[in-house]
Amino acid sequence: MTLAARALAQLATWPDLRQTTPSCGLGQAVSSAEGEIAHFHSERDVDLRLTHRAIRRFSKDLSGSGPVRIVPGSQWVTLRLDATSDVDLLLTLVSVALQAQQTWPDPADRPLFGCNDQRGAGFVKADHGGL
Repeated sequence: MTLAARALAQLATWPDLRQTTPSCGLGQAVSSAEGEIAHFHSERDVDLRLTHRAIRRFSKDLSGSGPVRIVPGSQWVTLRLDATSDVDLLLTLVSVALQAQQTWPDPADRPLFGCNDQRGAGFVKADHGGL
């Protein structure tokens, strides 16, 4: 089982999340009642929607983390899952994302753009194979 598949299986057990098809149409996703949280695009790359405000608040910590890529202007961050500790970081950031959607929601008038993979801004172009 890949790290992404392991993380997706764990997140699927969380009561506030459900597995869905990502709006970008690539891979698998998890969503909360407030919207999409994570897109699993390949065996290693996950886009996580933190909201603009949460990214601003945690940008210093996130930018110093090797497995995390921040894309300017995006409400999504991309995580590269290379080790079990990266899965732990993803699970922690999903908790932050759930809280951010409730505490720091993006204004309704702010345009929503697709995830980082859809922008071609992830670590690498998605491998469109399965998890």
